[in-house]
Amino acid sequence: MLTVDCPDGPGLIHAVSGFLFERSGNILELQQYENHQAGRFFQRIEFETLDGAVTIDRLRAEFATVAARYGMHWQLRAAAAPCRTLIMVSKDGHCLNDLLFRWRNGALQIEVPAIASNHRDLEPLATSYGVPFHHIPVTTATKADAEGRLLELVERERIDLVVLARYMQVLSDGLCETLAGRAINIHHSFLPSFKGAKPYHQAFDRGVKLVGATAHYVTGELDEGPIIEQDVVRVDHRASTDDIVAAGRDVEAQVLARAVKWHAQTRILLNGHKTVVFR
Repeated sequence: MLTVDCPDGPGLIHAVSGFLFERSGNILELQQYENHQAGRFFQRIEFETLDGAVTIDRLRAEFATVAARYGMHWQLRAAAAPCRTLIMVSKDGHCLNDLLFRWRNGALQIEVPAIASNHRDLEPLATSYGVPFHHIPVTTATKADAEGRLLELVERERIDLVVLARYMQVLSDGLCETLAGRAINIHHSFLPSFKGAKPYHQAFDRGVKLVGATAHYVTGELDEGPIIEQDVVRVDHRASTDDIVAAGRDVEAQVLARAVKWHAQTRILLNGHKTVVFR
């Protein structure tokens, strides 16, 4: 599977498809997008090679020449390779439970070698799925050490993706930069209206009619990274605070699962402060 991001121009499609054709590549799925305003070209190709002598290492080495010619940012990987995912949580377990269930039933193309948390509340859930649980407490005084332990875990477990599944700690700018493009967060879509604690209770007090969630890549700008997926559900005057909280949990879990699925399948390409999502 090949993804390409480069300046737009003539000959790009021919260069990529011709390269694959010359190496017995059979295209199974192809999606592309031209951002005319920014002058950039994005493409995702899922293919198979009909010649057993054409290995992925050979393709990477030979495609580098094509990529250099057109100034491409590119990635070439086995389409079925699982994405090694570290899930981070605090006390709310709805997103963690949903991701683990989808992983176990094969709905997500991921491996989960570790779960990390600043609390121990969800350790029994991790244990029930047989996933190692790492308790990394965080205080103002220990934040730097805690993030150092987190990075050690990421490196040791060869983590491809970090998922903040309701992890209620703000990551430092340095850590956000280190994990750029490979860390996904989920939050309610009331921002910037209802900041701080108990946003769903604030929403109830204001009589909101839409409850939503946003999944985005993590950046140093809190909750303002490139958006991957969003969704909403309707509520009305009959909804209690508990109803709104439950609706929020459901939509958060669904939106986060879709974002993780698309990232694991390499369907998301960064487009400045936005994303291109080839569903």
